[in-house]
Amino acid sequence: MSSTPAITAESFGPATALRCRECGTDYALGAAYSCIECFGPLEVAYNFGKVTREQIEAGPQNMWRYAPLLPVAKYVADEPNLNPGLTKLIKADNLAKALGMTGTLWVKDDSGNPTHSFKDRVVAVAQHAARRLGLTTLACASTGNLANAVAAAAARAGQKSVVLIPSNLEAGKTITTATYGGTLLAIEGNYDDVNRLCSELIGESISQSWGFVNVNLRPYYAEGSKSLGFEIAEQLGWRLPQQVVIPVASGSLLTKVDKAWKELISLDLVEASEYSVFGAQATGCNPVAEAFRQGHEVVRPVKPNTIAKSLAIGNPADGPYALDAARRTHGAIDDVSDADVVDGIRLLAETEGIFAETAGGVTVSVLRKLLATGQIDPSKETVLINTGDGLKTLDAVADVVGPSATVKPALESAVAALNEIARR
Repeated sequence: MSSTPAITAESFGPATALRCRECGTDYALGAAYSCIECFGPLEVAYNFGKVTREQIEAGPQNMWRYAPLLPVAKYVADEPNLNPGLTKLIKADNLAKALGMTGTLWVKDDSGNPTHSFKDRVVAVAQHAARRLGLTTLACASTGNLANAVAAAAARAGQKSVVLIPSNLEAGKTITTATYGGTLLAIEGNYDDVNRLCSELIGESISQSWGFVNVNLRPYYAEGSKSLGFEIAEQLGWRLPQQVVIPVASGSLLTKVDKAWKELISLDLVEASEYSVFGAQATGCNPVAEAFRQGHEVVRPVKPNTIAKSLAIGNPADGPYALDAARRTHGAIDDVSDADVVDGIRLLAETEGIFAETAGGVTVSVLRKLLATGQIDPSKETVLINTGDGLKTLDAVADVVGPSATVKPALESAVAALNEIARR
């Protein structure tokens, strides 16, 4: 077991404590994730002090420009890591036209991160916490993207990694994770089975030096998602959009984008303005959307059955908080079928040249559904978040796309085929 280094006032930057989201009890910064008083989840509490736009803009060209707003030391950018962040915010006029929107539509394309998903952000913050706490092996339970991010981040830093995944993940995500090296355990079960196993492993002697990024390091890990919200605001010229549509797996990304924007307002980094948060799920794993629809405050677990495997968390830890964020901001959480997921992937690719993974297809199609039901205002400025690259989930579209025609290597054959295609 590794010795734990002394935690100083500089170790976690502006972070001051871990605070229970239910009862408000504070705990010292450490490898903890639940309250011993009420078993509520812990999140990072801060004392930010004065933070300016100029201070942030002078920072590095990655997520570490927001170090003054994250639980990280000032020198975090000097440590070996993947330096994710500062991905493109793309004005999506073609998609807006296809959807009948008159307001400006943006796509925040986080597939531009080092392992092609937003998970690089959360792992970067968890990896920093692991170093501060003397945890030498990065570990996780994953539906695929997090597996990639943990294995790659560990490889970059010369650390060991242990990644647990459901055995039926997309081949692209499994192969990529294995290629980065480290230990990869495929579990015969769904994500919730894998996550439960990770929680049980924490108590075993073999894992005493492991940092499970989304279990015992979860409070820090979750804060990494705030950087996505910070970037959107900065890229819009230090202002907030009126509407945002976010895919929902555990619900953490949605809640942390909301938290980021509340913090920017409280620090006078953006002007206070109303915004609405919308969540997107697949019908085959829609516990948060169903709870929203039924008016419930708690989320009833489900058994996932969807092609959108990166969102296939049947018992989402942040589900109740995602419900609160959507309701408080006059947003909504909805779901779409797997067929709609494929249509969403194709629509985004055909209109904007962005090839999204299945979670992106979910988000596009939920946006279209909410426009049709009048829950999203087509005249308001809207941001749609794409969390990952379509090259990871090729199986989702393999049966519905392909060559327009197959012809002989002769001009006559090619011209005939092109004329036939034009007549269609």
